[in-house]
Order: sequence, then structure tokens, then C-alpha cells
Amino acid sequence: MPAVQPLSLAVLTIEPDCGSTKRLVAAATARGHRIECINTMGCSLHVQGSMLSVRGDGAPLPHYDMVIPRIGAAMTPHGCAVVEQLEAMGIPCLAGAEAIRSSRDKRRAHQMMASAGIHAPRTSFFCVPSGVQEVLASAGPLPLVFKPTQSSQGLGVELARTAQDLERLIDHYVREQKDFLVQTFVDEAAGEDLRCIVLGDRVVAAMTRTAAPGEFRSNLHQGGRAKAATLSDSERALALHAASVFGLAFAGVDILRTRSEPIVLEVNSSPGLEGIERATGLDIASEVIAHIEHARAISAYPETAA
Repeated sequence: MPAVQPLSLAVLTIEPDCGSTKRLVAAATARGHRIECINTMGCSLHVQGSMLSVRGDGAPLPHYDMVIPRIGAAMTPHGCAVVEQLEAMGIPCLAGAEAIRSSRDKRRAHQMMASAGIHAPRTSFFCVPSGVQEVLASAGPLPLVFKPTQSSQGLGVELARTAQDLERLIDHYVREQKDFLVQTFVDEAAGEDLRCIVLGDRVVAAMTRTAAPGEFRSNLHQGGRAKAATLSDSERALALHAASVFGLAFAGVDILRTRSEPIVLEVNSSPGLEGIERATGLDIASEVIAHIEHARAISAYPETAA
């Protein structure tokens, strides 16, 4: 394969100073590539006849060799529209619009994983339940985990330990007219989960996240602690399978260890890098850029790359 040529890269984000974005920019720059940040919400989409274009903060975007979407939950609709337009213009994106949408929509994600034979905690989705008894009959005994259907970093996730908790949470979602999901609380996981970083056909890093005292959420943004993890063959295969279901070349797969088998909590299309790099000591940002280099080289020189 010919030597790597300098690439023109971009990160699609509203947070250019976010730690993960800064790590990607630093890694790409260190490897000799040009990289810039595009303000997701500053992008406008234009259609003129058969011509498509995207303008960023008023200026036409150039043709990039690869765009790395870093789209937060609140930015999903517009962010996916931008990615979709870039893809239609022939600009490759590390995560496609459909992959981002599917993994971000918890209802759709669970449907896709179930169809692929991937096990998750018992989950029920509600819009306006008739009351506590309907939720208990569908979701199982207390305690139960309540989640908004659109959220990240553990935000809005609560644990109903009592009937009073359950009634309060149901009333909240009905009053707010928001869909929600209810999951079995996997007590045997003891407040721990695995975060696996999938890149192409490899799991490049894994960490164990442990919830802070008095907290059941293991997310680092909720005070969880992290350390490097060694995966079993079945856990590694599960992480790769889960990412492939959504067509994600770069993903964070969250797994719970249970007595019978590992199960998937969720798949993240825009995983954070700082926490897992700190826990493992690995330079994952450079791995991501190296993956992009390889993907672009195969695209440019398919015969020599084979």
C-alpha cells in the first residue's frame, strides 16, 4: 500500500473545546493531516436543481476526505441531516446518518439488537401507561430503571425502588408528555459495566466503570470510576456484533456482566475518549486517525490494499 498521504479531515461538533474533540484534532495534526471543526448547528443545507451543498457559518464547506461526527443527543435531528447531506455529496463520514439515528433512538436500537439475537435487559417502552400496575405487569418487579428514550451520559436515568418512586416517575413522564422506557435492574452487575471501544473489526480498548457510592449509574459523567478491563472472548465478540448491527465503524458498546451471559446496555455512536484513554493508558485518538488513513487508502487503491 502506498505511503499515507495528508488528508483533509473535519470534526462535526458544537463543542470544539471538548476533550475528545481536542484529542482527535491533536492526533490528526501529529500524523500530518489537516483537520478543522465544523459547527453542527451553524450548518445550513442547500439544494439547487441536482446540486447539493452545505454551508458552515455562511461559507461553503470544502470536500473533506473524512468527516468525524461528534453529535450530542440534543443535536441528533439536525446533526443527522447534515451528515446525510454530506454523504449524498460523496463526502465519507466515520458514522453514517442512519447508524447515528438508530443507535441514538433507544426504541429502535433495542428492536435491532433483538432482531440480531443480542440480549439486553428486559425493556418496555411507554407513552401514556394506565398506571403502576401496567408498568409492573410489563416490565417486571421493582426495582426498575427509568430512562428517557433520547438521552446520553446517564442524564435523566432514575431508579424506582418503591411503588411511590414508580408512581412519581410515571406521573412525571405523563405530565411532560414524553415517551420513556423501563428496564429490569440487573442487581448482580453490582453497579459495574464494561465500556468497549470498537474500531473497524477490533475492540481497541475496554474499561470497567463502577458507580460512585450511593449511585447506581456507572457513567463517568455521573461520578463513576474507571479502570482498564480484560475482556473474555464472548464479550469481545458481543461488542463487535453490537457495533456491526448499526453499521458503526467506531462505537462505544456498553456491556453488563451477568451470571448467565454478557448483555448489551447500549451502543454509542460518539464515544468519549478521555475517560477510557486515562483508564487504559492507550492512545485511542491516534488509533481512530490510523483507521481513517487505512480506510481512505483502501478506497483510493483497492487492488494494492487487497
